[in-house]
Amino acid sequence: MNQVLDWLNNNSDLIVHYGINLTLAVVIFFVGNKVAKFCAKITEKAFAKKKVDKAVGTFVSSIIYSLVFAAATLMALSQVGIETTSFIAILGAAGLAIGLALQGSLSNFASGVLIIILRPFKSGDYIEAAGHSGSVEKIEIFATELRTPDNKVIIIPNSSIMSGAITNYSREVTRRIDLVVGVGYDADLKQAKQVLQSVLNKNPKILKDPSYNVAVFELADSSVNFVVRPWVNTTDYWDVYFDLMENIKIALDDANINIPYPQMDVHVQK
Repeated sequence: MNQVLDWLNNNSDLIVHYGINLTLAVVIFFVGNKVAKFCAKITEKAFAKKKVDKAVGTFVSSIIYSLVFAAATLMALSQVGIETTSFIAILGAAGLAIGLALQGSLSNFASGVLIIILRPFKSGDYIEAAGHSGSVEKIEIFATELRTPDNKVIIIPNSSIMSGAITNYSREVTRRIDLVVGVGYDADLKQAKQVLQSVLNKNPKILKDPSYNVAVFELADSSVNFVVRPWVNTTDYWDVYFDLMENIKIALDDANINIPYPQMDVHVQK
């Protein structure tokens, strides 16, 4: 015990020196983290004020946070006596090995940069990519976040998005609804066509230009199939779709035109 006390007395100045440096390093680290978050938030607000796409602001703010946090970490290490120049050299050598091991993450980062540059979609667009669909919430360094209509969050790696087909349902102002309506072979086709046209004419959200199309599409096994193809504003797509499905059935029933179910004639021979 006496030896410990003697050592503490003999090295008190050194202990105080390193204690102060360690405390400062911890303070620098935590303050640097706060500053990094603050800079990222300020950047995102600045992009929003300039009315730049939210996804771009999120992506750039993520990069700024990483850079400021890395700088703060190096300052904290320097404060405790670690040579940052040699440390950076070691990091560079280790970075090459880590880069080879983390090719997927680097690929996600590169794909995120391509998404920002090529802009196949923007924040708020409803897209389908990598087998998932939803509204784009934000684009980050390594992944893109989607939100589904039933409020589920899907996080997709950026490389998975850029390596496959991307369907953007929100880019164009208008969309076409494609319906196939079957009527019985005993139905009056002209009357059936008029009924379908009257349903479309009554819906105020269906666009006049381009005009809709109603035509016989197929003489199927159990029915004569019509295609019903009206154009609507993209924002009205699902409202009109559901409305047409209901009103077409009601209108055909009122006109005594049956919608046949699949059936098969079986001939039994003795």
